[in-house]
Amino acid sequence: MFNGKTKTEQTSTSSQGTSLIGTGTTITGDIVSSGDVRIDGILRGNIKGNARVVIGAEGTVEGDVEGLQADIMGKVTGKIFVRELLNLRGNAAIKGDIRAGKLQIEPTVTFNGQCHMGEAAVVEIPRKEELKHAMAK
Repeated sequence: MFNGKTKTEQTSTSSQGTSLIGTGTTITGDIVSSGDVRIDGILRGNIKGNARVVIGAEGTVEGDVEGLQADIMGKVTGKIFVRELLNLRGNAAIKGDIRAGKLQIEPTVTFNGQCHMGEAAVVEIPRKEELKHAMAK
């Protein structure tokens, strides 16, 4: 009001926002994001984030999930790799292995897979491209 900027201009100056995949939306392909990501629809592919990944109660991911932190209340079929805290809440259903710095699971969650926790579990795993490049040298 007094600084001459509109509300839109003020909010657009933040460097990282939240990306939202809403209910009723299906995306096929991988997502890479430096900001927070929330999925309430369906993702058929992998998600790699450098911030928080949230999968809502109606959200489904058919692929791997990687992030700094994650809150999962929906369904994931794939591996989960979270460097800090992974929260599994509500009626979350996980089919796949988990690697997390710390893990919090509510009693209503269904989890089928292996779990590795702590610093040793979240050491960066070299990607296939990095391995190919290293082997070529």
